[in-house]
Amino acid sequence: MPGLAMAAAAQAGFETKAAQAFMIEAETGTVLLAKDEDKAFSPASLAKLMTLEVVFDALERGEISLDTEYPVSEYAWRRGGAPSRTSTMFAALKSRIRVQDLIQGVAVQAANDGCIILAEGLSGSEASFAERMTKRAREIGLPRATFANSTGLPDPGNKISARELVTLARRLETSNRDLYRNFAQPDFEWNKIFQRNRNPLLGMDIGADGLAIGFAEGEGYSIVASVEKNGRRLFLALGGLASDKERSEEAKRVLEWGLTAFEDRQIFANGEVIGAASVYGGTASTVDLVAKMPVNVYLPVNNPERLAARIVYRWPLTAPVERDVQVGTLRIFLGDRLLREVPLYTVQSVGQGSLGRRAVDAIFELGESVFFSWLWDKLEGT
Repeated sequence: MPGLAMAAAAQAGFETKAAQAFMIEAETGTVLLAKDEDKAFSPASLAKLMTLEVVFDALERGEISLDTEYPVSEYAWRRGGAPSRTSTMFAALKSRIRVQDLIQGVAVQAANDGCIILAEGLSGSEASFAERMTKRAREIGLPRATFANSTGLPDPGNKISARELVTLARRLETSNRDLYRNFAQPDFEWNKIFQRNRNPLLGMDIGADGLAIGFAEGEGYSIVASVEKNGRRLFLALGGLASDKERSEEAKRVLEWGLTAFEDRQIFANGEVIGAASVYGGTASTVDLVAKMPVNVYLPVNNPERLAARIVYRWPLTAPVERDVQVGTLRIFLGDRLLREVPLYTVQSVGQGSLGRRAVDAIFELGESVFFSWLWDKLEGT
């Protein structure tokens, strides 16, 4: 979905205890809550979501399969296994484990040994895999996120923002829904040790089906969550909470608010002409614009502010103009807050006009350009 900005939450009077927060409604991409959403913080165990995204991508490209087996090195066993006294799937030293089982260990138990085994198997070392994680983050639209290891264990090189965590969670859910279901698996047994899923939201009857929790010394408790209820899916990231209890309670409160305090509203139907852009030197003076989807937004139920929309494009369009080409963007505002941006495409083609028509349009365009240049100079001087 297109890039989004400011949340509509402020006008609804809703506040969160989290230091960083970001929540969207998935179908429309509408931002519901934003608070220091671009401030980077330590992801702790939430870094494992990036590890799994790299693994999902490797599976999608055929680099590995679910039946690929990787060995349990001594480093993986000591750093993330039973001797580490951290979250682990208790992988046995020198055993071999299928990718499918490692994914379950990471998704259900936040297994540090599972992450390191996958990292070493895919890239030869955890350090090389961390470089791959950061590179992959850029590829999927995470501009600030950096990773120093596969687990999120303490390292100043691990940084990510709440907005990026939501983007990452959304990608995991949409890119491979079969593998995504591992996040909702209630429990997992490995090496004869049974453990329950660490996600506290799964048993709260709010439609939660993923993703992960984290804790970083000095930065507090964090969570990335997804819920689907009554046909609506929300993605949420919270950081900087004071305790495990506050994290669970605040995540539940924010998600329930997101599910109940908003309603879906259609602005334009699929294929409906939204507006027109000016064309110079063509057989027609304008070209109609449409979106390639119904244009919906997710608005507060008690909405006192005016909804407005603007078409933005690079003026002027010069003939010839092809059909079905993106030339502009629809920006939808609630008051002065940008809710959503939707790409706009040409409905028809516009051929090049006659020599006389092009000359007239050129003169008109030159006149407008001179006028706006003069106006700008006047404004600059005031």
